Amino acid sequence: MKLLIIEDEIHNANRLQAMIKELNPDISIVGVLESVADSIEWFSVNQQPDLILMDVRLADGLCFEIFSACNITTPVIFTTAYDEYAIRAFKVNSIDYLLKPIHKQELAGALAKYKQLTGNQQADPIISDLIDIIKKQDPVYRSRFLIQVNDGYKTVVVKDIDYIYSEFKITHLVLHQGQEHAVPYTMDEIEEQLDPAAFFRANRQHIISINSIKDIHNFFNGKLKVILHKYPEAEIFISREKAAAFKQWLDN
Repeated sequence: MKLLIIEDEIHNANRLQAMIKELNPDISIVGVLESVADSIEWFSVNQQPDLILMDVRLADGLCFEIFSACNITTPVIFTTAYDEYAIRAFKVNSIDYLLKPIHKQELAGALAKYKQLTGNQQADPIISDLIDIIKKQDPVYRSRFLIQVNDGYKTVVVKDIDYIYSEFKITHLVLHQGQEHAVPYTMDEIEEQLDPAAFFRANRQHIISINSIKDIHNFFNGKLKVILHKYPEAEIFISREKAAAFKQWLDN
């Protein structure tokens, strides 16, 4: 079986590849793509694989743009974080919809469902149904965090966050008031939980609030440097690959 992975986070893509090799060494991974643009180009010159593992939210947009540009007839296992009722709706189909972080047992179940399909001809209506359901969802994003402080707790409201960073595998929330709190979530998990209209994943180490941005400067090799209002000393860069998506985010 030939399988294509479409995932913009390198860590997640590597983890998926490792789990697939453990579950079924006979599966051939024909490519790992990071963006809508890369995927559209790939499908224009390559034969479609037997199965696709596809993240819904990519660096340069939503995966649905791929379906608009290409005639995808391959079954798809979508991966992301959405309301649990939407996930239940997807599970009535032979194609699965996995909630991040993805566990090996869940991936094994999804691959088993794929085997139940008799051929790609059945995939078209299933994929159409999945896309319609996802587009109709109104995801509920996190509005606050419960933080442990000494021998008690406090609530941090999401709108009070200036930016989020990861250091030594610990995730920190940095607030308008100058406070900083560690939280027991990965950057990937937090990215999925926050409203993408208000927060942008600048790079692997930083997520920034739209309200925290003071200036944006061109940098070397097509990169952008972001200066924050209250934390101008923070070194936050947007890669050349993400620069277009970042500009589009700012222009919405």
